Amino acid sequence: MKQGQKIDLGMTGLDELFMTDAQRQEKKMPKIQEIPLELIDEFPDHPFKVRMDDDMRDLISSIKEQGLITPIILRPKDDGRYEVVSGHRRKKACELAGHQEIKAVVREMTRDEAIIMMVDANLQRTEILPSEKARAYKMRLDAIRRLPGRPPKDNSCPVGANLIGTRSDERLAESVPDSARQIQRYIRLNYLIPELIQVVDDGHMGLRPAIELSYIGDDEQRMVSKDIEFYDATPSHAQAKRMRALYNEGRLNREEIDRIMSEEKPNQKEKINLKYAEARKYIPSEVPYSKTPEYIMMVLQANYQREKRRAERDSR
Repeated sequence: MKQGQKIDLGMTGLDELFMTDAQRQEKKMPKIQEIPLELIDEFPDHPFKVRMDDDMRDLISSIKEQGLITPIILRPKDDGRYEVVSGHRRKKACELAGHQEIKAVVREMTRDEAIIMMVDANLQRTEILPSEKARAYKMRLDAIRRLPGRPPKDNSCPVGANLIGTRSDERLAESVPDSARQIQRYIRLNYLIPELIQVVDDGHMGLRPAIELSYIGDDEQRMVSKDIEFYDATPSHAQAKRMRALYNEGRLNREEIDRIMSEEKPNQKEKINLKYAEARKYIPSEVPYSKTPEYIMMVLQANYQREKRRAERDSR
């Protein structure tokens, strides 16, 4: 060794050599920063809505009293700004609470890595609309296909497979409540016009007829949407299948849609239209969107039994 030459300690360094285990562990922990809210942008094409519901109001109150407990995750942009990967609701709550900065962990990641993290974080919510799942599942599977090591274009799987031969939708199904088949059903909703997507989100039309309608053209979908409003009824699964078959034969027109939609359906002779957004404030936050009908029936049955017991007691 030449005189005056320093010993190269590589990535370790003298400081780390003399660290305790606790200090080394702390060094590996992500660094939490205070980032000005004015420098943070929304994630492009974010599929999940930030709702002003009871949960949001509770979050705002908590932030005002205790500050933000869980930092959000940001991705740095080339222009010196940041975009939210995880924590859109927390960011909005901090803004509404009057904060100028927010606790955040800044992570370097590619666009596709950010998409996967963003979708995975939001799919843990208890309340997710069908349209949100539709967009989120598609974004995540598209991102998986673009990652390094993706399968060749001639792969027979409809959404691609990873290196060990498992389909991407099957991999996703391992971490979400829906099966691979159900994930593909939700993705089909992306082919519906906004008016029909809204009917599904409002709970007035089921997934199966909606999927059938997703295979007909936009012009024909608009005709169906107008008839849904005119007849105050949505097509059954069987009716939607007939419309799809007629469309494939080139025979679906205004007259055929009117004829099908004007048919009386047993399950729609008597019905009650209930806007989900209005009912949500009376439903506990832990009840997911998909379980709302069961919850409403349970409450109605409990109320019926209570009134029945009261009537019996008063008649004695």
